Amino acid sequence: MTSPTIKRSKKSKGGQSMPRSSHLSVPILSRRFAAWIVEISLVGASAIVPYSIGMYIQSNSQGKTVPLNPVLAQTEEAIAQTLALPRRPERQRQVAPLTNLFYWIALASPIVLTGCQIYLLGTTGQTTPKRWLKIRVITTSGTLPGLLLAAFREGVGHWGIPVGTAYIIWRYSGAFPDLGILLGLSGLIMVAETGMIFFGSVRRTLHDRLAGTLVVDSRQSFATKIKPKSESSPSKPDQQVSKPITLEVQSNWQGSVGETPQETANIQPSQEKMTTIVITPQGGEEGVHLWQWMRQNPGMTMIIVASAVMVSVLGTFVGTQIYIQSQANQREFKEQNNQVFLALVKQLSATSGNPLEERRAAILALARLDDSRAVPLLVDLLGQEKNPSLIETTQQSLASRGPEALPSLRNLNQGLGNDLKALPQKGAPQEQKLIALRIRATKRAIVKILTLHSGQLGKVNLNRTDLSRVSKGPGQFTLILEKVDLSGIKFRGSILSNGRFKDSRFYNAGEDGRLGTFDDLIADLSGVDLNEADLTGALLTNVSLNHTNLMRATLNRANLTNARLIGVNLSSAKLINANLSEAVLENASLTGADLGETQFNRAHLRGASLGRVRAAGADFSWADLTQSNWQGADLSSANLSNTNLQKADLSATKLSGANLSNAQLQNANLHNANLSTADLRGANLAGADFEGVIFARPQATTSEQFLQAPPLADSIANIKGVNFAKVKNLSPKQISLICSEGGYHPKCRSFKKKKIKIKAEG
Repeated sequence: MTSPTIKRSKKSKGGQSMPRSSHLSVPILSRRFAAWIVEISLVGASAIVPYSIGMYIQSNSQGKTVPLNPVLAQTEEAIAQTLALPRRPERQRQVAPLTNLFYWIALASPIVLTGCQIYLLGTTGQTTPKRWLKIRVITTSGTLPGLLLAAFREGVGHWGIPVGTAYIIWRYSGAFPDLGILLGLSGLIMVAETGMIFFGSVRRTLHDRLAGTLVVDSRQSFATKIKPKSESSPSKPDQQVSKPITLEVQSNWQGSVGETPQETANIQPSQEKMTTIVITPQGGEEGVHLWQWMRQNPGMTMIIVASAVMVSVLGTFVGTQIYIQSQANQREFKEQNNQVFLALVKQLSATSGNPLEERRAAILALARLDDSRAVPLLVDLLGQEKNPSLIETTQQSLASRGPEALPSLRNLNQGLGNDLKALPQKGAPQEQKLIALRIRATKRAIVKILTLHSGQLGKVNLNRTDLSRVSKGPGQFTLILEKVDLSGIKFRGSILSNGRFKDSRFYNAGEDGRLGTFDDLIADLSGVDLNEADLTGALLTNVSLNHTNLMRATLNRANLTNARLIGVNLSSAKLINANLSEAVLENASLTGADLGETQFNRAHLRGASLGRVRAAGADFSWADLTQSNWQGADLSSANLSNTNLQKADLSATKLSGANLSNAQLQNANLHNANLSTADLRGANLAGADFEGVIFARPQATTSEQFLQAPPLADSIANIKGVNFAKVKNLSPKQISLICSEGGYHPKCRSFKKKKIKIKAEG
């Protein structure tokens, strides 16, 4: 019988010492990258697909809408605030019911899918894509990672640190708020984190190093060897390092038990077999424990413990004394303020000596008193004061209190307004006068605070406040807020008629100092009465002016880019050289408005009423003018290229010199419109009504001329190549001019010849 041969070696050699299963042809690094791409694609698709379906339903839905789900709305705001995205307009928060459902799926599905994959990673070491590609995540000890470690590996190491680092760099550098830079930074840092795999003997990424895991080929079975730190740098010279030992056992013995050596020798030797045994001894505990050091150094231990106890006792004593003294000082200060407040209240009710002067002094003293009860007391005094001079003094005191007085002043303003309306028109003149004086005092105090604290008020609530002009009587008042920053203030439903807001700002950057982000300060002027107000040069970008009354208002040179003016009344308003690019004016009324040189490019004026407007030289390119009414309007030299004028009423409009190239005029009404020198090339005129349309300016004729002179050549509309085949109510004279100027109509000879030629070629 042959004894087995045992070989001792440091490393096992490929095919002789370790039999391995068949290897995959694709390297493990490539499979890791492919698995990561598939994981990202699955999570992204689970959100993008339902969100896209919801968007499609929303854009094509004509039915009833419902408010956006509160959870979705809060999530949207949180994402917008984090990424500095602009706020979504309120009108876009009304969605179709199915859109709500698919948006909810888009939010929940990536969370559920990610949770399931992390669960699989923790319990099996493989996500679904990793299982497909035959790779597994294990700990350095060879066990499965578990749920907590898997969540830490993916949430903190793989995504949290790279994306968090990129976000901090992006947020507090000049790159904010460009999202492209954020994505680029995140990608670079993730590449750097993954690039750690090329450093070190064991190829592990940074998130694997942090989590104590590694990725292996799930189709191979081998021993994992991780060198301890002591192997590279032993702490003591005599300390021996435990290393893995490989035993190779070689045997060709085939005999059975009880056979003699001679019988065994007659047996033909079989093929040699090699068995590999890897023995990894456990290393002993290293390092010196704290308790052992304390036993070896009792004196130093006592000194450290005694010092720590003394510092703790002294620190506690000093902190307690400071706290007690601060509380005593605070109580003393409050007591002093309370005594002063009570003394002033007593002085206000004085009747001896000179009560008027004493009351005035007390009111002025209340304005400087650091007491939260001062403002309510002053407001109550203003609401009850009967002396006109003291009413004025109280108003000045409230104005000096600053923004903290605005809520109380607004409430008093609303209450006094109701009192004035409740009084009979005739009778009680003295009471009417007092209420008018008090209302004027609230108006003046509010305006002073808005002026003195311009740009510092944030989102102040002045809804339903009456700041209108009073031209006669005891309450005479004119609202003047010129060159004032009113951004962020809520004026919803307020009365600001005849106010002067020249060059004022209603839109500004928020805390981040950058426009176009989530925290932008945008005033709310919805439902406000701005009749005859002067808003010349005002900045109203992104401002909500829905259902606002701007009749006869002046908005020359005003910037209303992307403003929302749904149902606004701009009748007889002046908007000369104003900018309303991408503004929303659906169902707005601009009857008789002056729109000379105004910018309306890409604006939305669906269903708007623009009868008799003066819009010479205005720019409406790419605007949505569907079903709008332009009867009698002057659109001379206006730019209407690429506009949507389907079903629009352009009867009796002056369109001489207008650019209507590529305009959509299907089923539009151009009855008696003047199109001389207009450019209609590329326009779609299917179903349009051209009864009485003037294509050219006729020459002046005398009474002696028998025949009518032909139209001026330089005044004929540019209709070359325009298809008039489906235009309604064309007269023979119009058709003749169309044919002579290169237009297409079934009655034109050129059109018939072309049709015959096409048939012949067919």
